[in-house]
Amino acid sequence: MTPLFNYPELELAREDMKAQSALYQPSMFWSEASAVIVDEICQHGVEHFRRLKKPMGFFAPTYGAPGNSLTAGQVEEIERDFCVRYPAARKQSQMLRHHLSGEAQALADYRVLLAADGAGRLPRLDLFSESSYGDPVEHFEFGGRKFSRSALNYLLGLAFLKKHLGGDEPRVVVEIGGGFGTLGEVMAASGIENFRYVDLDIPPTSFVAQSYLCGAVGPDNVTTYAETRDWEVIEIEALRPLSTLCAWQIERLCGKVDLFVNFISFQEMEPLIVQNYLRHVDRLAAKYVLLRNLREGKQIKTDQIAHGVETPILGGDYDNFLKNYDLVETNVHPFGYRTVDGFHSELRLYRRR
Repeated sequence: MTPLFNYPELELAREDMKAQSALYQPSMFWSEASAVIVDEICQHGVEHFRRLKKPMGFFAPTYGAPGNSLTAGQVEEIERDFCVRYPAARKQSQMLRHHLSGEAQALADYRVLLAADGAGRLPRLDLFSESSYGDPVEHFEFGGRKFSRSALNYLLGLAFLKKHLGGDEPRVVVEIGGGFGTLGEVMAASGIENFRYVDLDIPPTSFVAQSYLCGAVGPDNVTTYAETRDWEVIEIEALRPLSTLCAWQIERLCGKVDLFVNFISFQEMEPLIVQNYLRHVDRLAAKYVLLRNLREGKQIKTDQIAHGVETPILGGDYDNFLKNYDLVETNVHPFGYRTVDGFHSELRLYRRR
């Protein structure tokens, strides 16, 4: 099928990636998905990525379908059958829709955020309202502000972090595998002056994050891969407030880092890849490291499990890779998440000695 949209910068980054070490290539989990994501974006346009099948399944999560393990068709069928059987049950229909749409779970996360956030302390989390760039199928409004599942995931993680910051201010934040750039948008609304946020990822996700942040906060605030592609040294302070770089550029990144973040994507990589990234995090001497990882590890790829890993990453692996850090706290409830089938999406916070 002939692409309808042409993105030269995306193709440039994909070509550059072929010349990089295997440590910066898509892992087993991502190898097939990456190509399909590129095809979907080129067919439908990056400005619609938040309603495309593969992005929604891999880095633009939802509370409702498909994030609740139901398809949109199954949700419609359940609601339709209920209304046919109980045509007068209006309140019960509203309750069912409240849960199937994901609004009930989103509201629960929002309530935790309100209860946990230290109002007025940096980073400010009470100022954030998410952009609609990307044409999301799901956006919930609470207190006059808009949120997606991605946004509330990060906001809860930062509320967890704020318990331990004391007087520290995370002005410089580096993230690997930042999805579509949500954390950068949160930082832009955090009230922290002269902040820097750097997202390093593989294309196509890095390109999507670049597009999203340009749409959400304006292109004048974003340093792109094309601008930094030939820089031999990438000084963080020389970048604009928000930057989207490609994963291999971490080897050229220099400067002071207050906080390093990885949410979920490390669990989708093989241990050698994660170890390499965390070696650079140690080189940059990040003061805090905030991770979100499945306590049980990602499922192993089999004939029945198409998207899995060869060797799951566990909490002990992070402990071993972060020799110069102390584990401060782990958390599943209330800031993380326990799946209905018993997996624990766990937050892990480390502080540099």
